[in-house]
Amino acid sequence: MAGNPDWLTHPASLFDVRGKVAVVTGASGAFGSLAAKVLAGAGARLVLAAGNEKSMTETAQACRELGAPVHTVARRPGSEADCDAIMDAAIQAHEALDILVVGSGLNDPCPITEQSLERFENVMDGNLTSAWLLCRAFGQRVIPRGTKAKVVLMSSARGKLGHPAGYTAYCASKAATDGLTRALGCEWGKHGITVNAIAPTVFRSPLTAWMFEDNERANTVRAGFLARVPMGRLGEPEDLAGPLLFLCSRASDFHTGHTVYADGGYTAG
Repeated sequence: MAGNPDWLTHPASLFDVRGKVAVVTGASGAFGSLAAKVLAGAGARLVLAAGNEKSMTETAQACRELGAPVHTVARRPGSEADCDAIMDAAIQAHEALDILVVGSGLNDPCPITEQSLERFENVMDGNLTSAWLLCRAFGQRVIPRGTKAKVVLMSSARGKLGHPAGYTAYCASKAATDGLTRALGCEWGKHGITVNAIAPTVFRSPLTAWMFEDNERANTVRAGFLARVPMGRLGEPEDLAGPLLFLCSRASDFHTGHTVYADGGYTAG
């Protein structure tokens, strides 16, 4: 095999993120915490940001136990100042910026006829505006350096599909996240920065744990949902880990502007 490139002799090297500096927001939530731990286990250096300092501290400790250097910032990406502070903390702590994972977000289900403009705007701000602000702050610091970088946004199957239970704000925000992913993928291609999104459906987390239980309510809801999932099961955290590592590594250097559906085929049917 002499003379072959490293990706042929060692294909796993395509997924190597050792030493990369990764900013993960929403590090106190299900996806952000998972992303932080996956990147920690893969050898990245981390900057974690979240408003819930207690939960973020627990995530940080888990990442340190996996061998990762970790710096924490107790701020939500709710303003320009917050996003600037998060990025500046990464540069100050690790003198680099390579990966941004936007794991922060929220939902507030409500029928549109009962939902106030304030509640609608809170969901849009939490899922879309914060992602836009984080991307802008990231790009302002990475592009002048002329280095390749990775951005992973958090979308949802609901960015493609509607939902009858008062999801007009959430679905709109995630559809807009997909649009941001495509637009920014086009805009930043010339800079060697890839921008992609992961869109799961229901996966195991503290918020969805009840759907995995064995009781009448859970069994009824789960059966109705799984009737539309070709793989016939709900998602597990590891189902998101693989796509995340792919999108954060050089394995995805020619992939940008894409929304990757980690949903067992839910959106395919």
